[in-house]
Amino acid sequence: MGKICSVLTTNLVVLLLFSLSVAAQTSALTAASQHAVFPKGQKATAGNFTGTVWVQPLVDNDSVYNLISGSVTFEPGARTNWHIHPTGQILMITEGAGYHQIKGQPRELIRKGEVVKCPPNVPHWHGASSGSSMTHIYMIPNTEKGIVQWMQPVSEEEYNRSK
Repeated sequence: MGKICSVLTTNLVVLLLFSLSVAAQTSALTAASQHAVFPKGQKATAGNFTGTVWVQPLVDNDSVYNLISGSVTFEPGARTNWHIHPTGQILMITEGAGYHQIKGQPRELIRKGEVVKCPPNVPHWHGASSGSSMTHIYMIPNTEKGIVQWMQPVSEEEYNRSK
């Protein structure tokens, strides 16, 4: 009888520890998914980005609204290539911290809760800081005039230069 109680007690302890582990993992995943405003999306192709970037389309282009929108998540150090939008772009930072730079101007720090207006036909780039991921929602209006013209990658020197 003592051996049976010992085996049952051991099995109960193992079951309890396993249940606590599963509960902790589930809680962590639930907290992370509740924290994100939109799904992370699909991993972006490397051609227009440096580092790991995830893109989630939100509003598809159409002839009624003439606007596209999406959520982009940059892992630390990831960034866009230099690029131009014929009608400009609006970025709404929803998580983390990163950088935005207009060609010929100092790199700017951007943080959660900030809005960035990228002027029409002006080369610029944006992405995460080296110590933080960054997520933003982008909006490109008047898409009948064009959406984006991709240019060269942002060099390590450009990315790390603060002025």
